[in-house]
This record gives sequence, structure tokens and C-alpha cells, in this order.
Amino acid sequence: MTGELSVWQLVMSASLTVQFVMLLLLMASAASWFMIAQRVLYFSAAQRAMDNFEQQFWSGIDLSQLFRKGSEGGASVGMESIFRAGFKEFSRLRQQGGGDTDAEAVMEGAQRAMRIATSREEEKMESHLPFLATVGSTSPYVGLFGTVWGIITSFQGLATMHQATLATVAPGISEALVATAMGLFAAIPAVVAYNRFAAKVESLLNKYDMFAEEFYSILHRQALASNTRGEN
Repeated sequence: MTGELSVWQLVMSASLTVQFVMLLLLMASAASWFMIAQRVLYFSAAQRAMDNFEQQFWSGIDLSQLFRKGSEGGASVGMESIFRAGFKEFSRLRQQGGGDTDAEAVMEGAQRAMRIATSREEEKMESHLPFLATVGSTSPYVGLFGTVWGIITSFQGLATMHQATLATVAPGISEALVATAMGLFAAIPAVVAYNRFAAKVESLLNKYDMFAEEFYSILHRQALASNTRGEN
């Protein structure tokens, strides 16, 4: 029908305030999709790195050899970075104090290093998530503001008309409702992605914590065995 207006026409005929709201929502949506894609790639890489490292760690390889192998391979991420932080501190404290170093002091230092490494990994995983949460929670209200503003403008225009009909008010209201639609368009993917990524962060952190506890037990046994040999 010739009387129908396309979405683009509604956007272009809207007031400057509503157009600014739409532009703001469009930019927020574009930034959200960029961050969603970036987080998908990051978590996929983190999952692969964790699976590969777990396979090597539980294969029975010597821990010193695994540590040196990681050094040759470049920067470590995820579970491997926790392993490297703990083993590096464990080795440093044992070499620093020689055979007289108390096992509990060594283990306390290794555990502290692993906690710091875990916190750093958590910061990396949660990068961009606050922005997605902000877009998901505020975009509908920003769109609603544009809608309310547009409707107010439409009714103000009706005040100057002698005869108001549905045909005269419909285009203005339609323009305003586009802002609400764009707000939902920006918010829904951001909310879904945030919930998905937050669950992934929690899942990975639980696995990192479990690994840190198991690795702590292995190092603790090594420290006790080393002290026993030193006493003999």
C-alpha cells in the first residue's frame, strides 16, 4: 500500500531527540555484538586451552618438565597460568630456603600465588560483562524515553490542528514506538549473552578452584617428602 511507511522513513521523519535516542541504541547494540563475538572467541579458546593442559597435567608428566614446556610455548592462560604461578613460587621458596624451609611456609606461598593467578583469570573472563549488563538493563528504558518523547511531540502537534484523526496521529506514534523496538533489540541479546557468559565464568572458576586444590595436595606431598628426606 502506498500509505504505508517503512521503518527507515519512520526513523528519518522522527524528531531530533528521538533520532538521537535511536542512534545511541544502535551504537550500544553494535558495541554489544562486537563484545559478544569477542567473548565467544575468548571462552572457546579458554576451554580448549584448559582441556589441552588438563590432558598434559594428568598424563603423568614430570611437573618441572611441564613447567619448562610452558615456558617455551609462550604466554599461559587459564588453568596453566595457575599451575605456573603455584609451581614457580613453590620452587622459588624451596630453593631460597634450601632443605630447611618449612613445608607449610612453602605451601602457603604457593597457595597465595595460585589465588592471585585465579583472581587475574577471573578479571580477564569478566571483561566486557559489566557493559553487557548495563546495555541489557538500561536500553529498554532509553527506548521508552524516546517513545514517550515522541508521543508528547505528536500530541503537541495535534494541538494546532482543528480536526484530529487517527491518520494524523498514527505516524508520530509509530515513529516513537520504533525507539522502544530498538531498545528491546539492543537489550535482549545483551541480557542473553550476559547470563550465558556469567554461567561460563562460574563454571570455569569452579574448575580452576578444583584444580588449584588438587595441585596444592600434590605439591604438599612433594614438600613433605622432601623434608622427610632432608631429615634422614
